[in-house]
Amino acid sequence: MDIDFVASTGDNFYDNGLTGVDDPAFDESFSKIYTAPSLQKQWYNVLGNHDYRGDVEAQLSPILRALDSRWLCSRSFIVNAEIVDILFVDTNPFVDEYFTEPGGYNYDWRAVLPREKYLSNLLKDVDSALKESRAKWKIVVGHHTIKTAGIHGNTEELVKQLLPILEENNVDLYINGHDHCLEHISTADSPIQFLTSGGGSKAWRGVMKWPANPDEVKFYYDGQGFMSVKITPAQVDVAFYDVSGSVLHTWSRTKEIFSIV
Repeated sequence: MDIDFVASTGDNFYDNGLTGVDDPAFDESFSKIYTAPSLQKQWYNVLGNHDYRGDVEAQLSPILRALDSRWLCSRSFIVNAEIVDILFVDTNPFVDEYFTEPGGYNYDWRAVLPREKYLSNLLKDVDSALKESRAKWKIVVGHHTIKTAGIHGNTEELVKQLLPILEENNVDLYINGHDHCLEHISTADSPIQFLTSGGGSKAWRGVMKWPANPDEVKFYYDGQGFMSVKITPAQVDVAFYDVSGSVLHTWSRTKEIFSIV
């Protein structure tokens, strides 16, 4: 496909992130795994909840980038590709249960606490970045679901706090992981396409939780696979694939190109 870069939707290292910058899991689960010539491109990575169960600062460290130049991970950042702006957003601090009912896990909330201030600043930064964007297309990538038929269900904190900002600023796609499936949801009350690419490693076969309106689910696959996004000034094309590369589902949208003189 001659891709330009790879976007990872989080949970980069199972089950509990990295123990430090010298954790052999970085080599064993990243450098030695993604060895295909087609994948020797820049990787943009967001953090997942499993990553927060380890040493988050290790994944953010420039030491890892020195070990493998493909690796780039930050809490939240923007990639400007001229015709498209892609915002990578740290969705973990939004989820209440990680703070109130951590399930016996120790989450690495350094640099996140105090949580209220962190979230306030993050939402302001996302809103500002989207408002300042002059790109034809706008994409937001986060780990957690906003709309899903998967077992985790909708992340209500994101529906309440993040989704209104995305809709107000005309975001085209929201891409996430978290649910271990491939999925495309389109709702009547939102112009955003909700795309889940969580089948890159683990897949949960037969595990799903349908929303109130099944017509919103344009595609759902409970096996392993991945998705691609191809963008031109006039069109975006999304495709989902199984592990053998067979196309399972496609979706496209066009936008008019015009100039003012």
